[in-house]
Amino acid sequence: MAQLEGYYFSAALSCTFLVSCLLFSAFSRALREPYMDEIFHLPQAQRYCEGHFSLSQWDPMITTLPGLYLVSVGVVKPAIWIFGWSEHVVCSIGMLRFVNLLFSVGNFYLLYLLFRKVQPRNKAASSIQRVLSTLTLAVFPTLYFFNFLYYTEAGSMFFTLFAYLMCLYGNHKTSAFLGFCGFMFRQTNIIWAAFCAGNVIAQKLTEAWKTELQKKEDRLPPIKGPFAEFRKILQFLLAYSMSFKNLSMLFCLTWPYILLGFLFCAFVVVNGGIVIGDRSSHEACLHFPQLFYFFSFTLFFSFPHLLSPSKIKTFLSLVWKRRILFLVVTLVSVFLVWKFTYAHKYLLADNRHYTFYVWKRVFQRYEIVKYLLVPAYIFAGWSIADSLKSKSIFWNLMFFICLFVVIVPQKLLEFRYFILPYVIYRLNITLPPTSRLVCELSCYAIVNFITFYIFLNKTFQWPNSQDIQRFMW
Repeated sequence: MAQLEGYYFSAALSCTFLVSCLLFSAFSRALREPYMDEIFHLPQAQRYCEGHFSLSQWDPMITTLPGLYLVSVGVVKPAIWIFGWSEHVVCSIGMLRFVNLLFSVGNFYLLYLLFRKVQPRNKAASSIQRVLSTLTLAVFPTLYFFNFLYYTEAGSMFFTLFAYLMCLYGNHKTSAFLGFCGFMFRQTNIIWAAFCAGNVIAQKLTEAWKTELQKKEDRLPPIKGPFAEFRKILQFLLAYSMSFKNLSMLFCLTWPYILLGFLFCAFVVVNGGIVIGDRSSHEACLHFPQLFYFFSFTLFFSFPHLLSPSKIKTFLSLVWKRRILFLVVTLVSVFLVWKFTYAHKYLLADNRHYTFYVWKRVFQRYEIVKYLLVPAYIFAGWSIADSLKSKSIFWNLMFFICLFVVIVPQKLLEFRYFILPYVIYRLNITLPPTSRLVCELSCYAIVNFITFYIFLNKTFQWPNSQDIQRFMW
């Protein structure tokens, strides 16, 4: 069975890379010049490639750290000595974009290793399920698209997944170092390094919680009431945190992440904030509806696993059973939508992104629409939480805290910000049946075909510009 799984994996990776190379060729023919954010990233990488590393050569419009450029130089520069290519060739747009295609291969392998580590291997059918799940996430539309442009997504994903994998294997020093590498690609990746530390803490809390439950079964009468479980967990956490032995054990396990956290704090103090360069368009705010947008995004792309008649029936019966609680959740959600909905200037002005049309044709058309969608948001959030019930309550707590910290401060609605939390979520749900995976993969293939076709063939021009514009995520 293990040998057969190896054949499945090799075939899936080879076919994906072949298709990716063909698409890369199509992108290279269509895009001879930098496009969108590439107008900042590519010239900066080329300056690094030419050996110009001084701060005076830094483009102030770039808001992320130079991880992508440093890795790119490390990848393409050796081609000068190995193949005898000129600097003009190795620092070209095509070569720099190809770095992300290499990252995509690494991401494919990391996803497979993570599925093998996270998911149980006690079922005969799990081999094909793991390979199908890997293939599906590797071609996840919003991630897969940016493999062909010189953006930070592919590299950011690579180092974050690598850090998560090392964390699961208990190699926390390496995990923290890889978390630092991910931070060098995008500053918000520090949260996913913290998630790795949270994963360790959640594991220890779960072990202690199970032991505590076994002790209390015979000694104490059960606590009753609507929030009985919550009160028991809160009491346990308070008691656990009061033990010096427990805290010292957690410190010994997570000190590499704590050190990384101190380095991040030092960076924020010295830099005067998280964002470098142009901060005017990246101001933090409490954009609570971003959670609702992420829930909707996840429901859309994971609908074979989250949306079914039985799920809807279970949800409605739960709503009726706990109608007071759901009424309160609905009222709070409506209030958050009312008071904390923001429309970034880029969202309103840039008609090259799909989010522009989502906002214009759904949210801006009728003011009441954003409130009518609240029940759908609640269902999506419940369905996501329900799909993670195989994970411990402490793991869920760590994940949703990290999700909140990553996306709520973002004023701009952009699907790229949802990629990493979505992949982490999708890695940790129970392996779905093969039929659902095939359905999910087919839908991703259709979405990819449509988005690539539109990007490459349905071009347009702005009235005041001769540049060719394209639709993209």
